[in-house]
Amino acid sequence: MKLRAFLLLAFIPGGVFADAAPAPSELARLLGGGDEGFAKAVSPRPFEFPADHGPHPQFRNEWWYVTGNLDAEDGRRFGYELTIFRFSLAPTLPESPSAWRSNQVYIAHLALTDAKGDRFFVAQRYSRGALGLAGAAADPFRVWIDDWSIRDDAAAPGTWRLSASAGDFGVDVNLRPLRAPVLNGEAGLSQKSADPGNASYYYSVTRLQTEGSITIDGSDVGIGGMSWLDREWSTSALAPDQVGWDWFALQLSDGSDLMFYQLRTRDGRQDPLSSGTFVEPGGAAFHLRAEEVALRVEDEWRSPAGGTYPSGWTLALPDRGLTLRISPVIANQELFTTVRYWEGAVDVSGERDGRPISGRGYVELTGYAD
Repeated sequence: MKLRAFLLLAFIPGGVFADAAPAPSELARLLGGGDEGFAKAVSPRPFEFPADHGPHPQFRNEWWYVTGNLDAEDGRRFGYELTIFRFSLAPTLPESPSAWRSNQVYIAHLALTDAKGDRFFVAQRYSRGALGLAGAAADPFRVWIDDWSIRDDAAAPGTWRLSASAGDFGVDVNLRPLRAPVLNGEAGLSQKSADPGNASYYYSVTRLQTEGSITIDGSDVGIGGMSWLDREWSTSALAPDQVGWDWFALQLSDGSDLMFYQLRTRDGRQDPLSSGTFVEPGGAAFHLRAEEVALRVEDEWRSPAGGTYPSGWTLALPDRGLTLRISPVIANQELFTTVRYWEGAVDVSGERDGRPISGRGYVELTGYAD
Protein backbone atom coordinates (compact mmCIF):
# COMPACT_ATOMS: atom_id res chain seq x y z
CA MET A 1 0.00 0.00 0.00
CA LYS A 2 2.77 2.36 0.98
CA LEU A 3 0.88 5.05 2.83
CA ARG A 4 4.20 6.79 2.91
CA ALA A 5 2.73 10.10 3.95
CA PHE A 6 3.09 8.69 7.47
CA LEU A 7 6.79 9.35 7.22
CA LEU A 8 6.23 12.89 6.04
CA LEU A 9 4.23 13.94 9.06
CA ALA A 10 7.42 15.15 10.67
CA PHE A 11 6.54 18.29 8.68
CA ILE A 12 3.55 20.03 10.21
CA PRO A 13 1.68 22.75 8.30
CA GLY A 14 3.95 25.74 7.83
CA GLY A 15 7.05 23.64 7.28
CA VAL A 16 8.17 23.29 10.92
CA PHE A 17 10.07 20.14 11.80
CA ALA A 18 8.71 18.00 14.62
CA ASP A 19 11.15 15.96 16.69
CA ALA A 20 9.02 12.91 17.38
CA ALA A 21 6.57 10.68 15.58
CA PRO A 22 2.91 11.51 16.12
CA ALA A 23 0.70 9.23 18.18
CA PRO A 24 -1.61 7.01 16.14
CA SER A 25 -4.55 9.36 16.72
CA GLU A 26 -2.42 12.25 15.45
CA LEU A 27 -1.43 10.17 12.44
CA ALA A 28 -5.06 9.60 11.54
CA ARG A 29 -5.94 13.25 12.12
CA LEU A 30 -3.18 14.55 9.88
CA LEU A 31 -3.70 12.04 7.10
CA GLY A 32 -7.43 12.66 7.21
CA GLY A 33 -7.48 16.46 7.24
CA GLY A 34 -5.66 19.69 6.51
CA ASP A 35 -6.28 19.18 2.81
CA GLU A 36 -8.11 22.34 1.74
CA GLY A 37 -7.02 23.49 -1.69
CA PHE A 38 -5.47 20.17 -2.74
CA ALA A 39 -6.86 17.71 -5.28
CA LYS A 40 -8.28 14.44 -3.94
CA ALA A 41 -8.47 10.91 -5.29
CA VAL A 42 -12.24 10.45 -5.54
CA SER A 43 -12.81 8.41 -8.71
CA PRO A 44 -10.83 6.31 -11.19
CA ARG A 45 -8.77 8.24 -13.71
CA PRO A 46 -6.88 7.30 -16.88
CA PHE A 47 -3.21 6.59 -16.25
CA GLU A 48 -0.63 7.69 -18.80
CA PHE A 49 2.88 6.32 -18.92
CA PRO A 50 5.58 7.48 -18.79
CA ALA A 51 3.94 10.79 -17.73
CA ASP A 52 2.53 9.39 -14.46
CA HIS A 53 6.00 8.35 -13.32
CA GLY A 54 6.50 12.09 -12.84
CA PRO A 55 5.12 14.37 -10.10
CA HIS A 56 1.49 15.29 -9.30
CA PRO A 57 1.89 18.56 -7.37
CA GLN A 58 -1.85 19.23 -7.13
CA PHE A 59 -1.98 16.44 -4.51
CA ARG A 60 -0.56 16.90 -1.04
CA ASN A 61 1.85 13.98 -1.04
CA GLU A 62 3.35 11.24 -3.15
CA TRP A 63 6.26 8.83 -3.18
CA TRP A 64 8.54 6.84 -5.42
CA TYR A 65 9.36 3.63 -3.58
CA VAL A 66 11.78 0.94 -4.75
CA THR A 67 12.78 -2.22 -2.89
CA GLY A 68 14.81 -5.17 -4.08
CA ASN A 69 16.47 -8.46 -3.25
CA LEU A 70 19.99 -8.79 -4.62
CA ASP A 71 22.69 -11.47 -4.88
CA ALA A 72 26.46 -11.03 -5.17
CA GLU A 73 28.66 -13.36 -7.19
CA ASP A 74 30.13 -14.76 -3.97
CA GLY A 75 26.67 -15.81 -2.78
CA ARG A 76 26.01 -13.00 -0.33
CA ARG A 77 22.39 -11.82 -0.07
CA PHE A 78 21.29 -8.19 0.24
CA GLY A 79 18.07 -6.24 0.36
CA TYR A 80 17.67 -2.54 -0.33
CA GLU A 81 15.12 0.26 -0.16
CA LEU A 82 15.18 3.76 -1.61
CA THR A 83 12.08 5.89 -1.14
CA ILE A 84 11.72 9.53 -2.11
CA PHE A 85 8.71 11.43 -0.78
CA ARG A 86 7.24 14.71 -1.96
CA PHE A 87 5.06 16.65 0.47
CA SER A 88 3.26 19.96 -0.14
CA LEU A 89 3.13 22.35 2.78
CA ALA A 90 0.52 24.49 0.98
CA PRO A 91 -1.44 24.14 -2.27
CA THR A 92 0.19 27.21 -3.85
CA LEU A 93 3.65 28.73 -3.86
CA PRO A 94 3.89 31.69 -1.47
CA GLU A 95 4.88 35.04 -2.90
CA SER A 96 8.45 35.92 -2.03
CA PRO A 97 11.47 37.45 -3.77
CA SER A 98 13.66 34.68 -2.36
CA ALA A 99 14.87 31.88 -4.63
CA TRP A 100 14.66 29.64 -1.57
CA ARG A 101 10.87 29.84 -1.49
CA SER A 102 9.05 26.56 -2.00
CA ASN A 103 5.87 24.84 -0.93
CA GLN A 104 7.45 21.43 -1.55
CA VAL A 105 9.43 19.30 0.90
CA TYR A 106 11.29 16.13 -0.12
CA ILE A 107 12.45 13.32 2.18
CA ALA A 108 14.37 10.17 1.22
CA HIS A 109 15.11 6.94 3.07
CA LEU A 110 17.91 4.58 2.06
CA ALA A 111 18.31 1.16 3.69
CA LEU A 112 20.51 -1.88 3.06
CA THR A 113 20.14 -5.37 4.55
CA ASP A 114 23.25 -7.57 4.79
CA ALA A 115 21.83 -11.06 5.37
CA LYS A 116 25.11 -12.90 5.96
CA GLY A 117 26.42 -10.23 8.30
CA ASP A 118 23.07 -9.84 10.10
CA ARG A 119 23.38 -6.06 9.66
CA PHE A 120 21.00 -3.30 8.68
CA PHE A 121 22.04 0.17 7.47
CA VAL A 122 19.79 3.24 7.31
CA ALA A 123 20.21 6.85 6.17
CA GLN A 124 17.79 9.75 5.66
CA ARG A 125 17.90 13.02 3.74
CA TYR A 126 15.46 15.90 3.41
CA SER A 127 15.38 19.15 1.51
CA ARG A 128 13.10 21.83 0.14
CA GLY A 129 12.16 21.71 -3.52
CA ALA A 130 14.09 24.85 -4.49
CA LEU A 131 17.39 25.83 -6.11
CA GLY A 132 17.72 22.35 -7.59
CA LEU A 133 18.28 20.82 -4.14
CA ALA A 134 15.42 18.37 -4.63
CA GLY A 135 12.61 17.89 -7.10
CA ALA A 136 10.79 15.73 -9.60
CA ALA A 137 10.24 15.90 -13.36
CA ALA A 138 8.37 13.79 -15.90
CA ASP A 139 10.26 14.32 -19.17
CA PRO A 140 12.86 13.01 -18.84
CA PHE A 141 11.80 11.28 -15.65
CA ARG A 142 13.84 12.18 -12.60
CA VAL A 143 13.20 12.48 -8.86
CA TRP A 144 16.06 13.47 -6.56
CA ILE A 145 17.42 14.83 -3.32
CA ASP A 146 20.99 16.05 -3.71
CA ASP A 147 22.82 13.17 -5.45
CA TRP A 148 20.24 10.52 -4.47
CA SER A 149 18.02 9.90 -7.47
CA ILE A 150 15.81 7.64 -9.57
CA ARG A 151 15.92 8.71 -13.20
CA ASP A 152 15.70 7.73 -16.85
CA ASP A 153 18.94 6.14 -17.99
CA ALA A 154 19.90 7.95 -21.19
CA ALA A 155 22.45 5.25 -21.98
CA ALA A 156 19.81 2.50 -21.88
CA PRO A 157 16.39 3.69 -23.11
CA GLY A 158 13.48 2.11 -21.29
CA THR A 159 15.43 1.63 -18.07
CA TRP A 160 15.94 3.65 -14.91
CA ARG A 161 19.09 4.36 -12.95
CA LEU A 162 18.85 4.36 -9.16
CA SER A 163 21.77 5.71 -7.14
CA ALA A 164 22.20 6.74 -3.53
CA SER A 165 25.19 6.64 -1.22
CA ALA A 166 25.55 7.26 2.50
CA GLY A 167 29.30 6.99 2.88
CA ASP A 168 30.11 3.39 3.77
CA PHE A 169 26.98 1.94 2.14
CA GLY A 170 24.99 2.68 -0.98
CA VAL A 171 23.22 1.39 -4.10
CA ASP A 172 23.91 2.07 -7.79
CA VAL A 173 21.76 -0.06 -10.10
CA ASN A 174 19.90 -0.14 -13.41
CA LEU A 175 16.23 -1.11 -13.32
CA ARG A 176 14.62 -2.71 -16.39
CA PRO A 177 10.85 -3.35 -16.20
CA LEU A 178 9.79 -6.89 -17.06
CA ARG A 179 6.09 -6.03 -16.74
CA ALA A 180 3.86 -3.07 -17.53
CA PRO A 181 2.56 -1.01 -14.58
CA VAL A 182 -0.17 -2.76 -12.58
CA LEU A 183 -3.07 -0.61 -11.33
CA ASN A 184 -4.04 -1.37 -7.74
CA GLY A 185 -7.52 -0.98 -6.24
CA GLU A 186 -10.34 -0.01 -8.61
CA ALA A 187 -8.53 0.83 -11.87
CA GLY A 188 -5.80 2.52 -9.85
CA LEU A 189 -8.05 4.15 -7.19
CA SER A 190 -7.05 2.63 -3.84
CA GLN A 191 -9.66 3.39 -1.17
CA LYS A 192 -8.19 3.49 2.35
CA SER A 193 -11.28 4.37 4.41
CA ALA A 194 -14.99 4.87 3.79
CA ASP A 195 -14.89 8.67 3.54
CA PRO A 196 -14.82 9.98 -0.05
CA GLY A 197 -11.34 11.20 -0.93
CA ASN A 198 -9.62 9.03 1.68
CA ALA A 199 -7.91 7.23 -1.17
CA SER A 200 -4.82 7.31 -3.34
CA TYR A 201 -3.94 6.73 -6.96
CA TYR A 202 -1.70 3.69 -6.81
CA TYR A 203 0.23 1.56 -9.28
CA SER A 204 3.16 -0.85 -9.09
CA VAL A 205 5.81 -2.23 -11.40
CA THR A 206 6.18 -5.61 -9.76
CA ARG A 207 9.28 -6.91 -11.56
CA LEU A 208 12.32 -4.80 -12.39
CA GLN A 209 15.42 -6.69 -13.49
CA THR A 210 18.24 -5.19 -11.44
CA GLU A 211 21.95 -5.05 -12.23
CA GLY A 212 24.76 -2.94 -10.81
CA SER A 213 26.58 -2.66 -7.53
CA ILE A 214 26.16 -1.92 -3.87
CA THR A 215 28.67 -0.33 -1.56
CA ILE A 216 29.18 -1.93 1.84
CA ASP A 217 31.96 -1.24 4.32
CA GLY A 218 33.39 1.17 1.75
CA SER A 219 33.83 -1.48 -0.98
CA ASP A 220 31.81 -1.96 -4.19
CA VAL A 221 30.18 -5.36 -4.75
CA GLY A 222 28.63 -6.40 -8.07
CA ILE A 223 25.05 -7.66 -7.72
CA GLY A 224 22.00 -8.79 -9.65
CA GLY A 225 18.41 -9.44 -8.68
CA MET A 226 14.85 -8.20 -8.81
CA SER A 227 13.22 -4.97 -7.60
CA TRP A 228 9.67 -3.68 -7.10
CA LEU A 229 8.37 -0.12 -7.66
CA ASP A 230 5.39 1.32 -5.79
CA ARG A 231 3.90 4.71 -6.73
CA GLU A 232 1.14 6.54 -4.88
CA TRP A 233 -0.18 10.07 -4.69
CA SER A 234 -3.00 11.36 -2.52
CA THR A 235 -4.16 14.11 -0.23
CA SER A 236 -5.82 12.28 2.67
CA ALA A 237 -6.04 8.63 3.45
CA LEU A 238 -6.67 7.46 7.01
CA ALA A 239 -9.82 7.40 9.14
CA PRO A 240 -9.64 8.30 12.87
CA ASP A 241 -9.84 4.66 13.99
CA GLN A 242 -7.02 3.42 11.71
CA VAL A 243 -3.65 3.15 13.46
CA GLY A 244 -1.27 1.41 11.05
CA TRP A 245 -0.76 -1.14 8.32
CA ASP A 246 1.12 -4.29 7.31
CA TRP A 247 2.18 -4.23 3.64
CA PHE A 248 3.48 -7.20 1.63
CA ALA A 249 5.10 -7.18 -1.83
CA LEU A 250 6.07 -10.71 -2.90
CA GLN A 251 7.65 -12.06 -6.10
CA LEU A 252 7.02 -15.81 -6.44
CA SER A 253 8.96 -18.53 -8.24
CA ASP A 254 6.12 -19.43 -10.63
CA GLY A 255 6.20 -15.88 -12.04
CA SER A 256 3.26 -14.55 -10.05
CA ASP A 257 3.37 -11.47 -7.81
CA LEU A 258 1.32 -10.52 -4.76
CA MET A 259 0.73 -7.19 -3.06
CA PHE A 260 -1.48 -7.01 0.03
CA TYR A 261 -1.94 -4.35 2.68
CA GLN A 262 -3.74 -4.93 5.95
CA LEU A 263 -5.05 -1.76 7.56
CA ARG A 264 -5.39 -2.12 11.32
CA THR A 265 -8.04 -0.45 13.45
CA ARG A 266 -7.60 0.81 17.00
CA ASP A 267 -9.18 -2.31 18.48
CA GLY A 268 -6.69 -4.55 16.65
CA ARG A 269 -8.98 -5.77 13.89
CA GLN A 270 -8.35 -5.81 10.15
CA ASP A 271 -10.12 -2.93 8.43
CA PRO A 272 -12.54 -4.23 5.76
CA LEU A 273 -10.96 -1.87 3.20
CA SER A 274 -7.67 -3.78 3.37
CA SER A 275 -6.92 -5.06 -0.12
CA GLY A 276 -4.32 -6.17 -2.61
CA THR A 277 -3.46 -7.26 -6.13
CA PHE A 278 -2.49 -10.67 -7.49
CA VAL A 279 -0.56 -10.83 -10.77
CA GLU A 280 -0.59 -14.13 -12.65
CA PRO A 281 2.60 -15.37 -14.41
CA GLY A 282 1.24 -14.14 -17.74
CA GLY A 283 0.77 -10.62 -16.36
CA ALA A 284 -3.00 -10.52 -15.80
CA ALA A 285 -3.76 -8.60 -12.58
CA PHE A 286 -6.68 -9.23 -10.20
CA HIS A 287 -7.94 -7.07 -7.34
CA LEU A 288 -8.06 -8.82 -3.95
CA ARG A 289 -10.66 -7.91 -1.34
CA ALA A 290 -9.90 -8.32 2.36
CA GLU A 291 -12.13 -11.38 2.68
CA GLU A 292 -10.14 -13.18 -0.03
CA VAL A 293 -6.90 -13.06 1.98
CA ALA A 294 -6.17 -14.93 5.22
CA LEU A 295 -3.22 -13.48 7.17
CA ARG A 296 -1.92 -14.98 10.41
CA VAL A 297 1.04 -13.82 12.51
CA GLU A 298 3.36 -16.71 13.43
CA ASP A 299 6.09 -14.95 15.43
CA GLU A 300 7.06 -11.61 16.98
CA TRP A 301 10.19 -9.51 17.35
CA ARG A 302 10.72 -7.07 20.20
CA SER A 303 12.70 -3.98 19.33
CA PRO A 304 15.52 -3.07 21.72
CA ALA A 305 14.06 0.46 21.60
CA GLY A 306 10.61 -0.77 22.67
CA GLY A 307 7.63 -2.02 20.74
CA THR A 308 6.80 -5.46 19.36
CA TYR A 309 6.44 -6.19 15.64
CA PRO A 310 5.07 -9.26 13.87
CA SER A 311 7.96 -11.33 12.55
CA GLY A 312 6.69 -14.25 10.49
CA TRP A 313 3.35 -14.82 8.78
CA THR A 314 1.18 -17.29 6.97
CA LEU A 315 -0.68 -15.64 4.09
CA ALA A 316 -3.22 -17.62 2.09
CA LEU A 317 -5.43 -17.02 -0.94
CA PRO A 318 -7.81 -19.98 -0.58
CA ASP A 319 -9.64 -19.31 -3.86
CA ARG A 320 -6.32 -19.52 -5.72
CA GLY A 321 -4.98 -22.55 -3.87
CA LEU A 322 -2.06 -20.50 -2.53
CA THR A 323 -0.53 -20.69 0.95
CA LEU A 324 2.67 -18.79 1.76
CA ARG A 325 4.97 -18.74 4.78
CA ILE A 326 6.86 -15.46 5.06
CA SER A 327 10.00 -14.96 7.16
CA PRO A 328 12.29 -11.93 7.60
CA VAL A 329 15.80 -12.36 6.18
CA ILE A 330 17.06 -10.90 9.47
CA ALA A 331 14.93 -9.94 12.47
CA ASN A 332 16.11 -6.37 12.97
CA GLN A 333 15.23 -4.30 9.91
CA GLU A 334 13.85 -1.37 11.89
CA LEU A 335 14.33 2.13 10.54
CA PHE A 336 15.09 4.97 12.94
CA THR A 337 14.39 7.93 10.72
CA THR A 338 12.12 10.90 11.38
CA VAL A 339 9.71 8.24 12.59
CA ARG A 340 10.30 4.62 13.53
CA TYR A 341 8.99 1.68 11.50
CA TRP A 342 10.02 -1.80 10.32
CA GLU A 343 10.66 -2.52 6.67
CA GLY A 344 12.76 -5.33 5.35
CA ALA A 345 13.55 -8.19 3.01
CA VAL A 346 11.70 -11.48 3.46
CA ASP A 347 11.86 -15.05 2.15
CA VAL A 348 8.78 -16.97 1.05
CA SER A 349 7.96 -20.68 0.87
CA GLY A 350 4.68 -22.50 0.41
CA GLU A 351 2.39 -24.32 -1.97
CA ARG A 352 0.12 -23.48 -4.87
CA ASP A 353 -2.38 -26.13 -5.90
CA GLY A 354 -0.30 -28.68 -4.00
CA ARG A 355 2.99 -27.81 -5.72
CA PRO A 356 5.93 -26.18 -3.92
CA ILE A 357 6.47 -22.48 -4.45
CA SER A 358 9.08 -20.06 -3.14
CA GLY A 359 9.88 -16.38 -3.43
CA ARG A 360 11.27 -13.18 -2.04
CA GLY A 361 9.81 -9.83 -1.16
CA TYR A 362 9.51 -6.90 1.21
CA VAL A 363 7.26 -6.15 4.17
CA GLU A 364 6.49 -2.82 5.86
CA LEU A 365 5.01 -2.53 9.36
CA THR A 366 3.80 0.76 10.86
CA GLY A 367 2.01 1.76 14.03
CA TYR A 368 3.70 -0.80 16.29
CA ALA A 369 6.22 1.50 17.99
CA ASP A 370 5.70 5.03 19.30
